[in-house]
Amino acid sequence: MLNSSRTSTRQRALLSAVALAAIAPLALSSCSAGGGDNGASGGAAEQNTRTTLTYATGDAEPECLDPHVGGNYPQALIGSQFLENLVSRDKDGKIIPWLASSWSVAKDGKSWEITLKDGVKFTDGTALNWEAVKANVEHLQNPKTGSSTGYLAFAKIKSVEKVSENVAKVNMSAPDSALLESFSQPWNAIQSPTALKRSQEENCAAPVGTGPFMVKSWTKQDRVVLTRNENYTSAPADAQKQSGPATLTQIDWRFIPDSATRYAALQSGEVDVLDNAQPDNIKAASAASGIEELDAPRPGASNRLELNSGQAPFNDQKVREAFIRSVDVDAAVNSLFMGTTKRSTSALSSVEPAHQDQADSYPFDLEAANKLLDEAGWVKGKDGIREKDGKKLTVRFPVSTNQSIPAEQSLFEQLQAGAKQAGFDVKISLLDLPSWYEALGKNEYELVSAPYTKVGPDVLRILFHSSGIKPAPSGYFANHAQINDPALDKLLDQASATVDDEAKRTELYKQAQQIIAQKQVILPLYDQQNHYLLRSGVKGLRALPTVSTPSFLDVQALPAK
Repeated sequence: MLNSSRTSTRQRALLSAVALAAIAPLALSSCSAGGGDNGASGGAAEQNTRTTLTYATGDAEPECLDPHVGGNYPQALIGSQFLENLVSRDKDGKIIPWLASSWSVAKDGKSWEITLKDGVKFTDGTALNWEAVKANVEHLQNPKTGSSTGYLAFAKIKSVEKVSENVAKVNMSAPDSALLESFSQPWNAIQSPTALKRSQEENCAAPVGTGPFMVKSWTKQDRVVLTRNENYTSAPADAQKQSGPATLTQIDWRFIPDSATRYAALQSGEVDVLDNAQPDNIKAASAASGIEELDAPRPGASNRLELNSGQAPFNDQKVREAFIRSVDVDAAVNSLFMGTTKRSTSALSSVEPAHQDQADSYPFDLEAANKLLDEAGWVKGKDGIREKDGKKLTVRFPVSTNQSIPAEQSLFEQLQAGAKQAGFDVKISLLDLPSWYEALGKNEYELVSAPYTKVGPDVLRILFHSSGIKPAPSGYFANHAQINDPALDKLLDQASATVDDEAKRTELYKQAQQIIAQKQVILPLYDQQNHYLLRSGVKGLRALPTVSTPSFLDVQALPAK
């Protein structure tokens, strides 16, 4: 599932081609016991292990491996292997050191001093210093880069200047309590400033970072081969392995969009780890021997339907309320996801400390839905679809097949059927990613499910502040509900400016969630999911507590095939 981003015309064309391409036949891994990839020196135990891992992703293949360009979730998945961030966060949500060893904020919140670790180098030999921070911020803010996720996250950074060789001063146009959370996101990872001077085409093919792996090759519509960074020194503070390179010497990153093919490859042992596991595969894995699950819900926003309040019929709050009450989300989630996830009742993911349960705001009540539509002047026709002033109660719902798994698409169909009982004619259109972006850009939607991953509750500002209705240079806009509420804007601005009082900041975000619920502009569905399935011989795999991407730094040598 892609994080929300906008692509250029050229990017959209290639994405469309990728989506339509046939799945390349699976090939057996080239590694073997005692082979050159296992790092063995001849011992019997070493002869029975290997250090090449095969990973199968079900997300769309990125057009560009540089997550600064656009900023979607498939880029984060693979980019986390070779790019690193200034900071990370621990399992409790606390910001912890990574490439930065310490930081401080001015009393007025208008500047930050960030101290970098000593002796860290990018894999092209360039030293990590204050200029690298400056170059990366400017790259993300440059409209020619085409960033959406990073561009929105760094909107308040005014400049970066030198304090010393290893200390960068980040000057802000206004206080930003989410700055460190933004610096922890893989879309804002720190790349070699030398490499960033290359053409975008070169940088897209092989970004240069400080991570435990680096890009060796990319065979489009098949795989990316990642090899070990032998000089790795910059583990995040919560990693088990704090010094030296990874044990794995190579990761074969396979693009296998079909879930059945992906799971069969895992069962056969051809694949060691897969992502985007479907509910039926997860249930099957729970009963199978030799396969384990890593469940890592994403932070930020929940998966939700957004109701376009900027145009009819959802510019009428009674109609929005009626739609929300006409659908039984609980029953659909329970039946289609087979217990692999729970219903969400908040704009925020349940893993966020500021999450507020608002089940009372999103009830299933078909009788109330019909009453609200009667009051709003919508009358049922002979076909059961309501009409008003000669117009049907039609709701356009574009769905991205690249971002929506089959179980979710079935959920949408169940909600479509439920809403029809109240008189809504929900028109679901299954679209490839470029066409989906085009529909949103042309405002040709009344309902949309648009996943957006961001660390921390500031995702509410990105998604629901009125400024989010205006597109970024990439063409992407985040406020798909098109809510424009001065009271909500004020709360979100206050929360963003509260850099020294976490309790107050959390309370402000809770109040913002209350307004969002009162406005009835979203229908929460469930937490954004990251389900990894792995062979039992894979030891040490974890999901980073930032946006739940996999980390292979601590993975031990694998059993030989």
